[in-house]
Amino acid sequence: MAQTAAATADPGVGRVVDLLGGRSTFEHPFSTPLEAHESIQQGFPSKSLVVFIQRFPAIGREDTIDKVVGVSLRTLQRHKKPGARERLSREQSGKLYKAAEIVAKAVDVLGSPEAAERFLEEPAMALDGKRPIDLLSTPAGAELVEKHLGRIDYGVYT
Repeated sequence: MAQTAAATADPGVGRVVDLLGGRSTFEHPFSTPLEAHESIQQGFPSKSLVVFIQRFPAIGREDTIDKVVGVSLRTLQRHKKPGARERLSREQSGKLYKAAEIVAKAVDVLGSPEAAERFLEEPAMALDGKRPIDLLSTPAGAELVEKHLGRIDYGVYT
């Protein structure tokens, strides 16, 4: 019996899980787009956001975290405390997944987490001088950043 595309392990999904803490964060790490969907529906563990911000501090800045993930800095501090609410909302989890997906692609295209973080913070001519990290606040902006990374990957720097 053939597997459907939704049930096939996806290396991109695996990279997202790794950026969010892998097995130390998720009791049952997901490896397919369908499993990612189901995990987002349940809400990611708060620890996934904490780990992601530790790895990519630019996302955790006060002027960025609320726009990108929908979590205020104050709420993030509460998530870090012992006994805090264990899960992010569905919306926050979806935004975190998309941000991690784009960061994973940036790491793949640019070669390192450091290069990916620099890319996110520097204005890009191809994005009308906007910083990619600022565009992650909306689905349309995130799509622009993904397309820009695709062009970089193929050597097109328009």
